[in-house]
Amino acid sequence: MALLTASRRPAPVAGEPVPRTLPRRRGTGSRKQFTAWLFLVPALLVFGLFAWWPIARSLLLSFQKTNLVEPAVWVGLDNFRTLFDDPLLGTAVGNTLFFVVLGLLIGFPAPLILAAVMSTVRRGAGVFRFLVYLPVVIPPVVAILLWKWFYDPGSGLFNNVLGKFGLGPYPWLESSGSAMPSLVLEATWAGMGGAVLIYLAAMVGIPGELYEAAEVDGAGIWRRIRHVMLPQLRSVIGLLLLVQLINTVQVFTEPYVFTGGGPENSTLTVLLLIFRYAFQDGEYGQAAALSFLMVLALALLSAVYLRATRSWSKS
Repeated sequence: MALLTASRRPAPVAGEPVPRTLPRRRGTGSRKQFTAWLFLVPALLVFGLFAWWPIARSLLLSFQKTNLVEPAVWVGLDNFRTLFDDPLLGTAVGNTLFFVVLGLLIGFPAPLILAAVMSTVRRGAGVFRFLVYLPVVIPPVVAILLWKWFYDPGSGLFNNVLGKFGLGPYPWLESSGSAMPSLVLEATWAGMGGAVLIYLAAMVGIPGELYEAAEVDGAGIWRRIRHVMLPQLRSVIGLLLLVQLINTVQVFTEPYVFTGGGPENSTLTVLLLIFRYAFQDGEYGQAAALSFLMVLALALLSAVYLRATRSWSKS
């Protein structure tokens, strides 16, 4: 049989090199896998130490009563019961949902509209992109303190400008009705630069033939945006919407620096309530319990959103 097989091989042509089969080294694949795991282990250790271990420790802490100095006492579900009996929990959840809704109505379409306008700019496009992204570079506390001066009812920039038109002065942060919208305006200004650049990068990838075909069919600018640009950006819009939902639910810096949760707890959010439990009341168990509930809510929100928008990524 071996002789029959050998006789079927074509004879080498004169002048051509004779092909040689390199011997396969034993254990090459397993050696590469071992090397890969060797490089991966330090990253896994660091990630587990600084990410997963704090999560597991906070989950354990939610069933304990401790001041982090004396030995912890196991209390079971008492922290959760005390948490649900606190009237401020409903206030914090309502304010957080109000911030999320305002953020979606004001802060979500603003980057998309601004990116659509900037995509038509040819001269000075780099300058506009720099100016749009500049608020992201400014430290959050510095930006908030700057806007706090803008909102000052006496000498603030906004009231001075509006006063020239016979309007105001307005108690931007001193009124429970206008404090949360004021926070949303600053948060939108400070955080939309990254979204604008992402939208601009996605718009570059839209084939120009689609716009030309729509223009030939007589479509105006709004129809081209609706029927060409938005469908092409559907997956990017879905991803940024999920990111904004998660970020707005975890709002903390703006209410903490601007108002401290006031006036009359109108800007008290869930994360700010967690801060109060831990660092003002010393109730670390309740703070951990509320943090755990917040993680569950965000995980459920993300799962429902991804399932509801699964068809977006396929289109």
